[in-house]
Amino acid sequence: MTHTHPEPEVRFERTGHLGRIILNRPRAINALTATMVSLIADTLDAWEHDDGVATVLLSGAGERGLCAGGDIVAIYRDAANGGADSARFWAEEYRLNARISSYPKPYVALMDGIVLGGGVGISAHARHRVVTERTKVGMPETGIGFIPDVGGTYLLSRAPGELGTHAALTAGTLTGPDAVLMGLADIYVDSGRLQDLAAALAEKPVQEVLDAFAQEVPPAPLAAARPWIDDCYGHDDVETIVDALHRAGTADANQAAGVVLSKSPSALKVTLESLRRARALPDLESVLEQEYRVSLNALAAPDFAEGVRAQVIDKDRSPQWRPATLAEVRQADVHAYFDAPQGRPGLWENHPLTSQEQR
Repeated sequence: MTHTHPEPEVRFERTGHLGRIILNRPRAINALTATMVSLIADTLDAWEHDDGVATVLLSGAGERGLCAGGDIVAIYRDAANGGADSARFWAEEYRLNARISSYPKPYVALMDGIVLGGGVGISAHARHRVVTERTKVGMPETGIGFIPDVGGTYLLSRAPGELGTHAALTAGTLTGPDAVLMGLADIYVDSGRLQDLAAALAEKPVQEVLDAFAQEVPPAPLAAARPWIDDCYGHDDVETIVDALHRAGTADANQAAGVVLSKSPSALKVTLESLRRARALPDLESVLEQEYRVSLNALAAPDFAEGVRAQVIDKDRSPQWRPATLAEVRQADVHAYFDAPQGRPGLWENHPLTSQEQR
């Protein structure tokens, strides 16, 4: 009788002086589980002190993408039981995001295909971020009554002009060139050359390889929209932004207004507040601390469960948001999302601030 061993959720491979991290849940577009986060963190710790590993490369198994985000169905189920597992998962995940950002060895992320939510967290904080003609990057949280996390509000708040605000509120997906324009990626390579790129990284210095493979970045679709995006999204309340989009006089702006209005009103207001506060915070770690508080509070609010139900569980795509309109969301309720939840330790309590140590 033969026993088939289940495939590991993450594969770790060594070739030459390259350490490879391959997310290995292709049927779920490599959605992140707590086990995967823990395995990656432990392996990065080991490889940091291994002289045989000069470069780390992150990629995803299958043809569909690097990573479709966190396992939101698991988080949805856990929310009904008090959310303790999710709190632990996010704490480990956000610490991993910070670890990747400050990792002392070159860390290269292949952001090919779909890269959403948690997938952005393990790739867009890397030192070297490669996108392709198939790349679709996004922070889709407002569509499920949640708020961009995994350092997403750090990245989006620092994107040129108001591009990050547009991406966060519409929950739209970005092309590879858009991701480069917004500072979420650095290098554009045709997807057909990624295997050769990985092989070269095993033998040669990282910068030499990336310089050899980098192609001219095609025009970013969002570049042409910068004037109306910067004009309309520069306001500090969502109603004024929507009004400006309606009055901008372009079909794209009008369409964006409709997309924004389909999202959770509470999530929209908390997201905008998160972006504005993140812009004023000094570093990724302090933004992740803010996101951790917001995520825990969002888990206890009604819209997250309703958003996951409508988009993923029942798939009726008809969420009943509470409150149902932007006007009904009180500013006091928005501010309450930023308070530390009772009985939960902070993200960095008993954990060193990863990049702080190296300053």
